[in-house]
Amino acid sequence: MSLNQEKKVWIIGHKNPDTDSICAAIAYADLKNKISDIRHEPKRAGSISEETRYVLDYFRMEEPELVTDVGAQIKDISFRRTAGVNETISMKRAWELMNMQNVVTLAVTNATGCLRGLIVTRDIATSYMDVYDNQILAAAKTPYKNIAETLGGSILAGNEHAYFVRGKVVVASFGYDWEESFMSRDDLVILGDHYDSQMQAIEHNASCIVVCSGFTVSEEIIRFADKRDCVVIGTPYDIFTAARLINQSIPIKHFMTKEKLIQFHIEDYVEDVRDVMSKVRHRDFPIVDEENHYIGMISRRYLLNTQKKKIILVDHNEKTQAVDGFDGAEILEIIDHHRLGSLETISPVFFRNQPLGCTSTIIYQMYQEHNIAVPEDIAGILCAAIISDTLMFRSPTCTKTDRAAAEDLAIIAGIEIELLAKNMFQAGSDFNRKTAEEIFYQDFKTFTIGKYEFGVAQLSAMSKEELETVRIKLKTFLPGALNAHRLDMVFVMLTDILEESTLLLCAGEDAEPILKEAFSSAKEENGYFLRGVVSRKKQLIPALMAAMQE
Repeated sequence: MSLNQEKKVWIIGHKNPDTDSICAAIAYADLKNKISDIRHEPKRAGSISEETRYVLDYFRMEEPELVTDVGAQIKDISFRRTAGVNETISMKRAWELMNMQNVVTLAVTNATGCLRGLIVTRDIATSYMDVYDNQILAAAKTPYKNIAETLGGSILAGNEHAYFVRGKVVVASFGYDWEESFMSRDDLVILGDHYDSQMQAIEHNASCIVVCSGFTVSEEIIRFADKRDCVVIGTPYDIFTAARLINQSIPIKHFMTKEKLIQFHIEDYVEDVRDVMSKVRHRDFPIVDEENHYIGMISRRYLLNTQKKKIILVDHNEKTQAVDGFDGAEILEIIDHHRLGSLETISPVFFRNQPLGCTSTIIYQMYQEHNIAVPEDIAGILCAAIISDTLMFRSPTCTKTDRAAAEDLAIIAGIEIELLAKNMFQAGSDFNRKTAEEIFYQDFKTFTIGKYEFGVAQLSAMSKEELETVRIKLKTFLPGALNAHRLDMVFVMLTDILEESTLLLCAGEDAEPILKEAFSSAKEENGYFLRGVVSRKKQLIPALMAAMQE
């Protein structure tokens, strides 16, 4: 089945993803790509743990791309893709392009396509209505070819690539009597079909003469002009019209805005763009890439047609755990095994939630329901996820269905469950090279109940020695984490997999009273020891929430 490359759906787990969150996203993307004509891609909402990295490396799977925000971006909008213009084109040419494209703003770019400035209709109006300086063409370094083009004429003599850089514009509508004070060296003279006037203008070192009304310029004048480096332009317009139009030949760089440009990047989020637009009353805004190459133009009306990103959430349904910007995306499905959380959707979605120990068990069931064979590498990561989430079947969240699924998947992948579990947990409990912050956020989730917002991190290891290393590193870190997230309480579960017990650390004014209410446990020297408690989802969170409600 060919996949539609234009339409994409991202499958993504929770922040601070664990092995189940990552592996479920990868496996479900594989399944969806086999039963759908839309491209599905696995993503991750945070850094992966050492345990997860071991699993992906072992089964030779690529790490999903990091996505920290799924809100709509400019690249999701059908904005106006118009080409940039060179800064040397005339104001007249800019006006023609605006009329042709039915726009009021043009982006000015250099030879490599980088944004240099903007020219808007207001700038063109200024050049027509508010300029009284007869030296502005020279000040703007106007190319002679611009003048010829604007006047609908052609260059008959002189260097067609030269610029008018000194002098003023004068009109010689006189007869034989030439007043020397009338013009100065390097002036541009607009005149008619009068041989003597043309000759005298060249003799007085005019840089350019414009011969109007379509009159033929004599060969002698052309030769004399070439000899004196004077440009001769012939135009079909009369003297009045030529004088009126000539300022339109000024290159747009003289009037364009090039400082403090308000521009957006193609990766910018629509909400941020909308906020800026509400404060700045421009009609159009340029869009650039990361190297400042101009891409197109956006205005307010394009924001009305924003195409939201389409996502599927796995292994969570709490808004505090979801990737940033999820409320600006279109959620299509939720596949989870946790309690019903606080996440809300605008429209109905496919929501599959089962009381199992692992989301990956649900994904395996869906392969079976669609009669799709599970590939060996996918079977391997699904099995690893079940091992991780159930602490190799020791967690009270583990069901017979989870265990049976893991055993089936182990056969498909050709692996030994006990050996894989040992290596996974050892990789995940190598805390020596990690900072306290890296350890804390390895598996951290936040929850809300009543007036309380609290966070719980869980770290598992195969020995007390490894957990003691973690405890020492985290001892002074918790108060800072509490303040950083503006939470009421934070807890850290240091879970001994083999002993099936947890040492609980906490911070927050109400944390200890709530712990005592929840577990009737006395505080020991290093924390609260909870024998038989290994599951955050089924044992710790329900007890804490019940105590908080009390």
